[in-house]
Amino acid sequence: MTQSSPARTVLAAMLLNAALIAAAALLPAAAFAQTAEVYPSKPIRLIVPFAAGGGTDMVGRVMAPRLAERLGRPVLVENRGGAGAVIGTTLVARAIPDGYTLLVVDTAHTIQPVLQKLDYDPVKSFSLIASLVKGDTVLTVPASLPVGTLQDFIALARQKPGTLVAGTAGLGSSGHMGVELFKVMSKIDIVVAHYKGGGAATSDLLGGQIHLSSITIQAVIPHAKAGRLRALGVGGAARSPLMPEVPTVEEAGLPGYLTTGWRGLVGPAGLPAPIVQRLTGEVRAILAADDVKAHFTNNGMEVDYRGPRDFATYIADELRRWQTVVQRANIRLE
Repeated sequence: MTQSSPARTVLAAMLLNAALIAAAALLPAAAFAQTAEVYPSKPIRLIVPFAAGGGTDMVGRVMAPRLAERLGRPVLVENRGGAGAVIGTTLVARAIPDGYTLLVVDTAHTIQPVLQKLDYDPVKSFSLIASLVKGDTVLTVPASLPVGTLQDFIALARQKPGTLVAGTAGLGSSGHMGVELFKVMSKIDIVVAHYKGGGAATSDLLGGQIHLSSITIQAVIPHAKAGRLRALGVGGAARSPLMPEVPTVEEAGLPGYLTTGWRGLVGPAGLPAPIVQRLTGEVRAILAADDVKAHFTNNGMEVDYRGPRDFATYIADELRRWQTVVQRANIRLE
């Protein structure tokens, strides 16, 4: 029998090592493919970082059954409210990135990070799946206040500095930021009072105890129709088809004013790419359905789909905008 030469032994070892390295390189791709093929194999938790009944909760409950139908597994909404969405958001940031814990984010996702140091990064700590909807906010006053336009309110505030009160749904809420942006841009001196929710602020607005609030358009419409509230300006870039007679705040005399509520879907950082792609595709298909569009429209929202890359750009833009507002208004958490 012919014995192998040392050179042949070395060559064989090198070939074996090369084969092992090549096989190892294929493992991640094979694992991803297998992940995409079997996902999902169990129920999915959809975390809403607010109490039940609000706009973000509604979005989650519209999306959940439709995702369940398309994915073939239950999608269970779980409300984890508190600390301006930070509690529920932190929970998802720390979750295993396997696609079974997802999060509905909203405007607070880009406000809280500029107000305080958090245990997560609004972009890097998450796998962005898609933006979902946007909804207009409206600068609103009680009908009893003797102003008909936004400029009338500004004039009244300048006549009585430090006496008019603006109510918000809470420190750091999107309504709070909308009021602060208005206050800075119009150069008026008004008191800002923080409530423990939008409902309480709207109740006092209706009663005339406060004089201004930045609230969602769906909350304004019934009271405006009843003649109890007056909408002075829509915070979006264009007039809302739900209240086409109301000018934008920019049209009303404050160029550059923009504050729009939005919602999106994310998971913890590190979600396998095939799972992100699957979820993004399903979300896009759901949002394209006429009944879904109609449902959101009836609730003062508009479908606003963006894929992961565009969603990341949008979040970065929002962070920069709110950072500017916080600095100019010198907002601090109490």
